[in-house]
Order: sequence, then structure tokens, then C-alpha cells
Amino acid sequence: MMSAGLEAFNTADSPSAREQVLSCAAVARWADAVVAGRPYPDVDAALAAARTVADPWSEEEIDSALARHPRIGERAEGADADAAHSRREQSGLGELSGSVEERLRAGNRAYEERFGHVFLIRAAGRTADEILAQLEVRLANDPAAERRIAGQQLREIAVLRLEGELA
Repeated sequence: MMSAGLEAFNTADSPSAREQVLSCAAVARWADAVVAGRPYPDVDAALAAARTVADPWSEEEIDSALARHPRIGERAEGADADAAHSRREQSGLGELSGSVEERLRAGNRAYEERFGHVFLIRAAGRTADEILAQLEVRLANDPAAERRIAGQQLREIAVLRLEGELA
């Protein structure tokens, strides 16, 4: 049985469907390819297509997707779908204690100085301590390795967001 979200996506006009996919990751080529693949018989098929066309994303596509992500530990502002996705994903962090918040702030700052973009990790299902541990590990990566990891994390986030949209 097809979910109501998938049915709505399959039957939406292309510009509306594209905006829905772009809210999951701001990568135009990826959104266009996912929309062009409609109709999907089920959510799993849509997600498989989304994973396939997202791997790999170009450097420019990674930059585009990163630009719409808030820092970990910062509440996304605004009423748009991107902000709503980010707030949901980071909701598991709960209220951060002063020391955790300060460690995240310092880690984000060090990461941005080292790599030139926000630290990105699939926050859904992770605690603040798990995210901090990953941040510390990833600060030791070389820039090329970290860029690959950031791209992989972006793809995971995008597909999780799309799953939420279509389920």
C-alpha cells in the first residue's frame, strides 16, 4: 500500500515536488533527478533512487547543501521546511548543559577554522555526547577525508528527511 505522502509526491506538479526534495538537501541536480524518477511504487524505491543519484555529490553540491544547515547545537530559525527538519533532527539533544553547549560551540569553531564549513553529522538518534565524540574524532581528519565524510553525512540526512516527507 502506498503512503499518503508518497502518493502526494508522485502526483504533485514538478515545481512543488522539486521544492519538497530541495527542503531535504539544497542540491538542484539531485532534486531534479528524484522528481524525474516519479512515480515511485513505494517509499523504499524512492529512497533507493535518492541514494543512487546522491552518490557522489560534487564539491559545489556539497557546498550548496552545507549552506542551509545550522551548526550542531544551534536552533534553526524560520518557518521553512529546512529549518523544521533541522529542529526535529536536533530535538534529541534536548536542553544542553552549559559545559556541553560550550564544548559544542568551541568544537564547531575549531572545525570551521580547520575545514572552512560547518560541522555536519546526522544528529537524529544521537546524543550530545555522541556528537561531541564524533566532532573530536573528525577534527583529526585530513581535509579530503573530512570532505568525503561531510558529503556522506549530508546524503544520510537528505535521505532521512525525504523518508519523513514520503512516509
